[in-house]
Amino acid sequence: MTAAFLVTKVLRCIATLFLALTFVFVVLRLSGDPVERMLPDDTPPEVQQRYREMWGLDRTLPEQFAGYVRSVFTGDLGFSFRDGREATEVVLERVPATLVLAGLALTVMLLIGIPSGIMAALNKDSWLDRVTMGATVLGYSVPNFFLGILLIMLFSMTLRWLPSSGSGSWKHLVMPAVTYGTAYAGMVARYTRSSMLEVLDQPFMRTAWAKGVGWRARVIGHALPNASIPLITVLGLRIGMMIGGATVIETVFGYPGVGSLLVNAVAQRDLAVVQVIVLLIAVTMVVVNLAVDLLYTLLDPRVSTTEARGAAR
Repeated sequence: MTAAFLVTKVLRCIATLFLALTFVFVVLRLSGDPVERMLPDDTPPEVQQRYREMWGLDRTLPEQFAGYVRSVFTGDLGFSFRDGREATEVVLERVPATLVLAGLALTVMLLIGIPSGIMAALNKDSWLDRVTMGATVLGYSVPNFFLGILLIMLFSMTLRWLPSSGSGSWKHLVMPAVTYGTAYAGMVARYTRSSMLEVLDQPFMRTAWAKGVGWRARVIGHALPNASIPLITVLGLRIGMMIGGATVIETVFGYPGVGSLLVNAVAQRDLAVVQVIVLLIAVTMVVVNLAVDLLYTLLDPRVSTTEARGAAR
């Protein structure tokens, strides 16, 4: 890993965060007046104007943006118009619930996706391969909200085994985690199968077979580590998107996480809360992708050399 490679990646991360903040700030200001949305319709105009002045909405857009950028650098991300508390505090109290859900969903995704992909690759063109790939297409094609509604109808309304919404016990996490995890297990299975098929055709795998290495050792010790490089990239992107992607799942199951808070904040025009959540998602995406790039260079050192040369041109 070269210094040029690392500097290039860090500068790209900073630029990405700045663009994300700028885009969200401008779009939120251009999409309507939050004062009119949050106050009753019969609120006198002078009262509305006082709220605009108090929240800084009476200034021009460039002035608001300059003030916002200065506040971000000082760690002040504003306060919730609706709640009255600091926006960071409002968001951070929801983060643990979303992390628990995302962690369980990731576990479900890996436990289903990786073994399914390996089994499909080892039994290429067999009935098991076709059934597995058909199931992955079906799982990836069915929308999250539709699968969630089906699970609620079956396990909550018909069998009455699991609660349909809320939080507080492990039963509240089962259906959201399964819905979220199975939605992307098919994608992981397809990438695993494709990577494994490429590795299984390599000469070193035939050499291992000729030396009498058992199939378990060939698959786990030789094929899977080499097939994991493209899979790590895919998983990195998916992990980075999990906080933002939980919005639909949390809304369907009434789960009190960051995703449901984002939906409510957008509907209520709570600008500071929306901006903090978007910043959190952007930072998560950037950090995870940076970690994946660095891990990639450890698995394949040629990557950093290629990137550094490209950046130097």
